[in-house]
Amino acid sequence: MVMSLGIALMIRAELGGAPWDVLHLGLSFQLGLTVGTWSIIMGVVILLLTTMLTKSLPQIGAFINMLFVGLFIDVFMWLISTPSYVFFQYIMLGLGIIIIGYGIGIYIAPRCGAGPRDSLMLALQEKTGWKVQYVRGLMEIIVLTFGWLLGGTVFIGTLLFCFGIGSVVGITLPQCQRVFDYIIERGNKDEDINKGTLRPYHHDGVS
Repeated sequence: MVMSLGIALMIRAELGGAPWDVLHLGLSFQLGLTVGTWSIIMGVVILLLTTMLTKSLPQIGAFINMLFVGLFIDVFMWLISTPSYVFFQYIMLGLGIIIIGYGIGIYIAPRCGAGPRDSLMLALQEKTGWKVQYVRGLMEIIVLTFGWLLGGTVFIGTLLFCFGIGSVVGITLPQCQRVFDYIIERGNKDEDINKGTLRPYHHDGVS
């Protein structure tokens, strides 16, 4: 839902979508169907490619992400409208990019499987040894080119996303990972009395 909200904000800002969404928009213009539907279809294709690279099936989180991101994109596209003033369009654009970055961090942190595009990003990172921001940036440029050729909307927001999302994810992913690890560690201590912090009202029933 977080990821889809960011995507919908960028599209509705009408200052240029993220490269993947430029591709989805282009496919929608050329072949019909909604942006969310094309997101799901491309997700299937990408998961197949990732499976070929890693020689293993993606985790369940990748399939859940593939389905629900597409569904919620269409929901948020229906709920959100384009602001009347350009100033607010730029605010919407900036929020969209940041929210997408945190969306990526939130669902990667539990290690239940990244989404299709991020599964491919992580697979390529493992194969090449490059940093996440470099792999992500290259992916966005390639996808952007195909989306532009299909007639997808390309503008300043597209460029900001393409060159900025890698750095944003480089910040948000470690933050989300630390928070998730803290929550899990805290939960384990609460479940195990031998690891939990001794509280003032603890007693063994003996006066």
